[in-house]
Amino acid sequence: MLALEAQDRFSGVVLITQGHLRRYAEAFGYASRAWGIRNSFDVRFDTASVTKLFTAVAVLQLVDENRLALDTSVVGFLGLSGTNISKDVTVYHLLTHTSGIGDDADEEAGESYEALWADRPNYAVTETADFLPQFVHKPSNFAPGQGCRYCNCGYVLLGLLVEQASGLSYRDYVQQNIFSRAKMDHSAFLRQDRVAENVAEGADPIVDGMGHTTGWKRNIYSFPPIGSPDSGAYVTATDLDHFVHAVKDGELLSSRLTKAFFTPQVDHRTVEGGTYRFGYGLGFYVDSSGRVVFGEKEGINSGVSATVRHYMGHDLTVVILSNMENGAWEPIQRVHESIVANLWA
Repeated sequence: MLALEAQDRFSGVVLITQGHLRRYAEAFGYASRAWGIRNSFDVRFDTASVTKLFTAVAVLQLVDENRLALDTSVVGFLGLSGTNISKDVTVYHLLTHTSGIGDDADEEAGESYEALWADRPNYAVTETADFLPQFVHKPSNFAPGQGCRYCNCGYVLLGLLVEQASGLSYRDYVQQNIFSRAKMDHSAFLRQDRVAENVAEGADPIVDGMGHTTGWKRNIYSFPPIGSPDSGAYVTATDLDHFVHAVKDGELLSSRLTKAFFTPQVDHRTVEGGTYRFGYGLGFYVDSSGRVVFGEKEGINSGVSATVRHYMGHDLTVVILSNMENGAWEPIQRVHESIVANLWA
């Protein structure tokens, strides 16, 4: 990791735990390049799409309480008739990326989320419902349940379901029922236009034709000023590890839905040596023998990359948070190779 840091290829933190025991914990690079402030384990990082895990657990909590069901009609519950969202889309479809609804920025088609804000001011999107005009009239990719395609806006709709079913704003619900209960004491939805302590500033290198870094680009105009159900919660690495263990230990969900949360639900794609499957928020690597090797969630945006990965058979959790768009990917690959070499050699 030190070599990656020296080459301006990684800035962030790496945490590996087994059970509740820390196996590795190191911080690299700068939380603020402008002020020369180093990263540490007190620093909070934007998690991008890792936030979807909190949304998934929030929805499952409301399923536990019979305020929602996996087969609840999204259009009926939210009153979205007159849009291009099929009346057959259910909570299950949104959780597992099988709804087929059009996304505001289709990542699988190579569309850029940052490009959304070329024509619309990002500061105008602060509440969950503000996202609706960006996707509800887009054509569907397939009929509900007839395909699998990663969809950010499916989780926006799940956030609206949380608000409708609970009577709380999405962010208040998550703060009260997930962050507080999981002892994620430093996690929050922070506004970029407000001063907050111990926050990593997202920045990506500006590279010339020779591959040399000539400067750094901040990400403050790349997405809305505060996190939403599909992206943007700020956490420390320790808090994210607490979250994994709180779910695993049954502190946030019933035993039935705790098991379901860590269970693959639908096939997404074939990968080397197995398949990649989606569950309720998590993605899973399943090897050719049918063994679930790990469940994970990744997040990426301008100036942000993050991954949390849980190796099922070894109670091993890896958290990598970076304030660079491509910072987390080489470290997680190196960590994975080391884990495989030591645990499956």
